[in-house]
Amino acid sequence: MELSDRKKKILRAIVDSYIRTAEPVGSKAIAAMPDMNFSSATVRNEMAELTSLGLLEQPHTSAGRVPSPAGYRLYIDELMQDYRLSVDETQSLNQTMQVRLQEFDTALAQVGKLISKLTNLPAYALTARTGAVTVKHFEILMAEAHSFILVLMLSGDVIKNKHIKLPLDVDEQDLKLLSAVLNASLTELPPEEITPDLLARITRSAGSAASLVPIILDYTVEVLREQRERGFYMTGQTRLLSQPEYRDVDKAEALLDGLDEKMLSNLPATLEQNTPVQIMVGPENVAQGLKDTSVVMTRFDIGDGMQGLIGVVGPTRMDYAQITARLSYFAEGLGRMFGKNELPPASEEHQQEEK
Repeated sequence: MELSDRKKKILRAIVDSYIRTAEPVGSKAIAAMPDMNFSSATVRNEMAELTSLGLLEQPHTSAGRVPSPAGYRLYIDELMQDYRLSVDETQSLNQTMQVRLQEFDTALAQVGKLISKLTNLPAYALTARTGAVTVKHFEILMAEAHSFILVLMLSGDVIKNKHIKLPLDVDEQDLKLLSAVLNASLTELPPEEITPDLLARITRSAGSAASLVPIILDYTVEVLREQRERGFYMTGQTRLLSQPEYRDVDKAEALLDGLDEKMLSNLPATLEQNTPVQIMVGPENVAQGLKDTSVVMTRFDIGDGMQGLIGVVGPTRMDYAQITARLSYFAEGLGRMFGKNELPPASEEHQQEEK
């Protein structure tokens, strides 16, 4: 929809005011703002039209207006001004990210806690692969007597291995044949395509090592499924209780009870490369339990074909510009830490301010 510049200015002022105060906004309050050169009557008429367009809502007959989900969407897409992090904020974020992130499972929990603390909202972090995981190459290595090491070289340069006992009648030559059969039949296949028929064909071709085929295929499927599963961490749910929208105990309890991996599984597992930040407002969320909330999420690169995703969940009345700026900076820093163990450099504007 195409709005006049005056309507856009008034809508932006209403959203900004509601984000700050959590109170419905009246025409007199808007008209009294320093940069508004419209009369209260003009503002009132414009607010009535914005309401008829579905961009504002009126909670009570005599109350002011609040943004609707459609109003927030227009604000995010067209009216929201960029939030520039201050020198103090970037320094604080950098200090926060000095935490040593080692095993990624542990790091995932740390990331969620840090984001929740920075935004004062529930935060989640997850990992997901950017493409299908398959085996690129099988290697079978003789170990001590009557055992061998199975090595799986996966897409994304991930390597997995397993120590397996050998039947007495299998020798190194048999293992070389089995390795060749596996590489000819199983590479580049997702787990769904490793079927009983394929198992039977490989077993027939494996000669004296046929008894090892079920063991190897079971392990291969287990590894591929394990690599595909997302890591998930959620924290800070009780921070919602500090938001005015959730002073209603029943409303807060309903959301807190359902704010878990199952509910958030309906959110995107990955973001498009040209969409660094995604904001989902109210009804845009698929999960019924998130219809009155907004989700802001962004990604960071982990390497090895993995992508990390961090996000916050909160009321539709959240400071989208500030949260987007903080999440983006944090994600950039995490990407550098996992890739090169560096923090993002301060921008030229920040460096000039610092001087």
